Amino acid sequence: MNSHSHSSTRRRLIQGTAAAIALPALGAFAQAPARTLRIGNQKGNLSLLKGRGTLEKRLAPLGVSVKWTEFTAGPVQLEALNVGSIDFGDVGEAPPIFAQAAGAPLAYVAATQPRPQSEAVIVPKGSAIQSVKDLKGRKVALNKGSNVHYFLVKLLEKHGLAYGDVSVVFLPPADARAAFEKGSIDAWVIWDPFLAAAQKTLDARLLADATGVVGNRAFYFSSLDFAGKNADVIKILIEELDKVDQWAQANRGAFAAELAALWGLPQPVVELSVSRTPFGTGPITKAILGEQQQIADTFLALGLIPKKINLLEAAV
Repeated sequence: MNSHSHSSTRRRLIQGTAAAIALPALGAFAQAPARTLRIGNQKGNLSLLKGRGTLEKRLAPLGVSVKWTEFTAGPVQLEALNVGSIDFGDVGEAPPIFAQAAGAPLAYVAATQPRPQSEAVIVPKGSAIQSVKDLKGRKVALNKGSNVHYFLVKLLEKHGLAYGDVSVVFLPPADARAAFEKGSIDAWVIWDPFLAAAQKTLDARLLADATGVVGNRAFYFSSLDFAGKNADVIKILIEELDKVDQWAQANRGAFAAELAALWGLPQPVVELSVSRTPFGTGPITKAILGEQQQIADTFLALGLIPKKINLLEAAV
């Protein structure tokens, strides 16, 4: 072989090798860049979704990895969202109102069905209080700025009483339970599973739940930035959460058993809580944002938030 044909053979080999290296590189470049979904979860449906691993399987083809962080309460999750350390979480009605009022870049991305039976006013079994009107002048404990705070305002309104007609005592659930047991408060406004626990273990009597008064939904939230740029990821996440809900609807006993283990509560307490929970996760509508707007306006009137907020600013 002369030197000319030898060098052209070598040139073809080098070109062929370069092309072989370039092809997979081009293929990798054509794929979506890797993304991370950082979920902040409380012990509940998101924990069950984490345990199943189905979300990771569905997001893998999109090049999305999932990172989970457990939180003890909604306000802490929203603080994490505000400082940019999570992209998604679950929360009740009230905490996002405070977060938006404080300037958090919050976006509501899904809502549960209303759960009016999951919050109520309870009184000791032998209490003389027989109706909501009997609460006038009584000591009523609740968690300040929570969903039950709004519920009490609306319940009193419905029965012709003003918020100032009762003596409201602000106590977190554990302290309120202790006060209820000691008889140092007359009534307690509380949500499940604390409500179910008080009914099962303290023989508390249900005076009124939120049926016909307020909706009491739970929400899933993201940041406006993340939700705007990752609509595909949010859509899959909501679908997977709804699948957990549909499973729970059809398997309430098994669902209660999983939650009882998660929460460290007796199964009968959780079964009572689950028995009055409607299931289903769906999109945010203008009507749902309207419900939240009413809560925000009520909290403004009570002096709980510093300024009026527009819930439509938290829509994607």
